[in-house]
Amino acid sequence: MKQRLLLIMMLCLTAGWSFAQAPKWLDKTRNAVFNIIAYDESGKMIHTGNGFFITEDGTAIADYSVFENAQRAVIVDAQGKQMNVDMILGANAMYDVVKFQVAISGKKVTALPLASLSPSDNTTVFLLPYSTQKGGEYAIGKVQHADRVEGSYNYYTLALSLKDKMVSCPLVNNDGQVFALAQKSSAADSTTVCYGMDVKFANSLQIGALSFNDNSLMKIGIRKALPDTEEDALALLYMVSTRLSFTEYLQLLNDFLVKFPNSADGYLRRANVQLASSQTDESLRQVEADLDTALKLSSSKAEVYYNKASIIYSYLGINPEHPYKNWTVATAVEEIDKAIKEDPLPMYQQLKGDMLFSQADYAGAYAAYDQVNHSNLASAASFYNAAKTKELLQETDAALALMDSCIAKFAPPYTQEAAPYLLERGRMRDEAGQSRQALLDYDEYYKAVNTQVNDVFYYMRGQVALRARVYQRALDDYAEAIEMNPEELTYRAELAVVNMRVGRNEEALQVLAEAEKIDPSYSEIYRLRGLAYIQLKRNSEACDSFNKAKELGNSEVQALIDRYCN
Repeated sequence: MKQRLLLIMMLCLTAGWSFAQAPKWLDKTRNAVFNIIAYDESGKMIHTGNGFFITEDGTAIADYSVFENAQRAVIVDAQGKQMNVDMILGANAMYDVVKFQVAISGKKVTALPLASLSPSDNTTVFLLPYSTQKGGEYAIGKVQHADRVEGSYNYYTLALSLKDKMVSCPLVNNDGQVFALAQKSSAADSTTVCYGMDVKFANSLQIGALSFNDNSLMKIGIRKALPDTEEDALALLYMVSTRLSFTEYLQLLNDFLVKFPNSADGYLRRANVQLASSQTDESLRQVEADLDTALKLSSSKAEVYYNKASIIYSYLGINPEHPYKNWTVATAVEEIDKAIKEDPLPMYQQLKGDMLFSQADYAGAYAAYDQVNHSNLASAASFYNAAKTKELLQETDAALALMDSCIAKFAPPYTQEAAPYLLERGRMRDEAGQSRQALLDYDEYYKAVNTQVNDVFYYMRGQVALRARVYQRALDDYAEAIEMNPEELTYRAELAVVNMRVGRNEEALQVLAEAEKIDPSYSEIYRLRGLAYIQLKRNSEACDSFNKAKELGNSEVQALIDRYCN
């Protein structure tokens, strides 16, 4: 009988599992270990595993693979109580560890203290599996050796048999302090060897400003914690603003304000984000409340006034048919004036100019834009804005001078950035009777866009060339427009006009004949044909053409009939 008992004891020691003489701390610490169940977006269970608490307020550690592709996860503790995983605090797929927060409803949980010293080689250690039974089984093994990873952390190799369901359980020292997270060994040595990732490394995991570029984190759908400092958290908010859905980003802002309740920037950002979906007075009141809170908290009142002005102005542009309280452009101007009084920044003047421009107060808009143009924020766009105000005030020379300043912001050879301004100055010059100079701008535009233009451009430049009396250019441009869009009869009519202008009446008739094949009901064909016939002294045919144009409803041809056909 004694020999049989001795054999059983030897087998137990060889397996590394024990059921007797448990450490004194086992019953207490086993409550720190729990089971994890992870679900996908459809609610289907996709992974199960283990984890354990390292703080009494619910911070926990587990293996990363349990959370990969999960949209939701819960834990079940040793008493069978279920709790939700609230947020991810950090993750590292390479070392298969994740740190997370469990929602514990304000009650403390049993947590394993972190070992202050790393166990040395040949030290006896224990593995605590998840169990709902008091005095459940545990494993005993020894540290074989530790390798340094990630600078100052250890990756342990242990002489300890690890069952599949024990992966991600805590490895503790003789005092019940956790030093590592158990990780599975290869199939070849799974009966004798397992590994452990330093729990201090797992505890060091955190989310920083650049964490949303971390593929490991992105594969977990559970919400993520914010960085610990307000500066890093604000940087993260900025970086992910275009990557998250409205709902996800608003949740992140709400989390930010819970963590940093005295951040004026947070309230300003939430006000701006909420404005995009504000369709009711109730939601707009929330926007107002955030602005009011930001004003109380901010050390820069000007920035808050600027944001309020911008929000009011933006709302009016999006929802002009749904006014809110006293929100008008005049109200927005009052707010931006407060900002300018606090700090006359050029960007505030720019917004004021835009507001006044929208109200057709061009003189006031010019005064604001001029402030920008005399600052370090002067740009091609700001000079262009000022030029438009002068044009609408019918101060042509001033408008053109400002357009010259606009173009001067670029150096030739011009690129696509300068192209729209070149085209606009060309238009202004043409309307001012400076068609030859306008033609130069159109040519520069053509080069700036690497000749990638459409039929409308050729038509526009052809008209400028015609007014500049550069007839061959006009002929060439109208021909290009027709080649690109042969069905547009206006181009053919203009080509016929230029041909007549240079005495090529037979060529004009050929152009008009081609136009007639496309649409014989286009009355302008017959009016122009009549003019060509007049030039050729073929008055009878001219009158037939004029009458045909009249028959098709051309109102301009009657004067020609009166002059040449009566």
